[in-house]
Amino acid sequence: MNNSNFTQGKILQPLLRFTLPILAALFLQSLYGAVDLLIVGRYASSADVSAVSTGAQIMMTVTQVVAGLSMGTTILLGQLIGENRSDDAGHAVGVSILFFASAAVILSFVMTVFSTGLASLMNAPKEAFDMTCSYLRICSMGLFFITAYNLLGSLFRGIGNSRIPLLAVAIAAMINIAGDLLLVRVFGMGASGAALATVASQAISVLISLLIIRRIQLPFAFSLKDITFDFPVIRRIVGFGAPIALADFLVGISFLIILAIVNSLGLLASAGMGVAEKVCGFIMLVPSAFGQSMASFVAQNYGAGKMDRAHRALRLGIAVSFAFGALMGYISFFHGDLLCGFFSKDSDVIVQGWEYLKAYAIDCLLTPFFFCMTGYFNGCGYTSFVMAQSVIGAFGVRVPVSFLMSRLQPVSLFRVGLATPASSLVQTVLCLIYLRTAARKKEKQMLSAKTGTE
Repeated sequence: MNNSNFTQGKILQPLLRFTLPILAALFLQSLYGAVDLLIVGRYASSADVSAVSTGAQIMMTVTQVVAGLSMGTTILLGQLIGENRSDDAGHAVGVSILFFASAAVILSFVMTVFSTGLASLMNAPKEAFDMTCSYLRICSMGLFFITAYNLLGSLFRGIGNSRIPLLAVAIAAMINIAGDLLLVRVFGMGASGAALATVASQAISVLISLLIIRRIQLPFAFSLKDITFDFPVIRRIVGFGAPIALADFLVGISFLIILAIVNSLGLLASAGMGVAEKVCGFIMLVPSAFGQSMASFVAQNYGAGKMDRAHRALRLGIAVSFAFGALMGYISFFHGDLLCGFFSKDSDVIVQGWEYLKAYAIDCLLTPFFFCMTGYFNGCGYTSFVMAQSVIGAFGVRVPVSFLMSRLQPVSLFRVGLATPASSLVQTVLCLIYLRTAARKKEKQMLSAKTGTE
């Protein structure tokens, strides 16, 4: 359970050691989300599959916003530790706890009230409409625990500890699987049972994680008096996290728009896309893990003024994740039917899912670049650019391309899915340009300022 100092020593070994628990945690998170669809697909109807697909995509968008905002705490905490300001780091943690608890209560109320409107906005198929509303209401009422779950992960990644978040998600995954089997298979509760299992698993995981935290050594002093509203600290957290949260929200909205487009094509297309999206959660694991670990690694080195280490970590992260991306792309394109078959017994749904998945196979070759670069920029605090390139990719490319492809006859989910790699290509180019121009200039200014201060 030791914390990591990334500002000295080797680079690849500690980077991999930090990334592996994040990878395992992301795998369990994907498994935990996929289990809902897998068990519902095996023991319930196609309407339940569509409800879980639509409801989970909405909740994933909300969760990404929370996770993006909590990244502000990760960045601030990492930079404060890199600057050896342990007292300020403890205070930042206390401020984060109260701020995110307040936000969670408000968000839970809003999502519960508007669950029916969201299902309608998403063109949820009429056969699955009531089930989608039920799924959304149950998950929305549990948003306090979902927020706490994500904040805990962000706090510990900020101090270089990726093992406690892994333990938390492992506990949640086991409880979720047991809950799904009980509520969906035994009691036949369908989509509602899957939602209840998800909320219960995260609530129990948070409680167990808090008990574990009391037994470990933190790299800063922390007491209950730190849990307060400190608006200058909140501004720094929001300043780092809000652009990431807004970017994640808008990217999520773009995928919701695509889902609404696909939902309008019928129940089979809706269920097929839902199955493919669950598979995508697995094939994108390695670049996603490196993107998260890169932010923590770079944040500490940015705080310490050691940008040469940050640059080398970026290159190593891209190289390792690209090797895995190429392998996942091959499997997805040529054997996607086998992957989709894990989540549905309906052959028509499997065919639709495989068509959509073929487009993601192309994306596997691009995400290693822009995920790692995005993590690098987040660690440096260049989150406004991260937001800008995400918005351009989502609404300048992904949404219009998917809409145009949905109008081509005969309609093909492969063509609709091409919107995602098209967006990734544009975002990768934008990141490369920014890395070689504005980012280098900011880094030189930062290093000059540190030298002058010293």
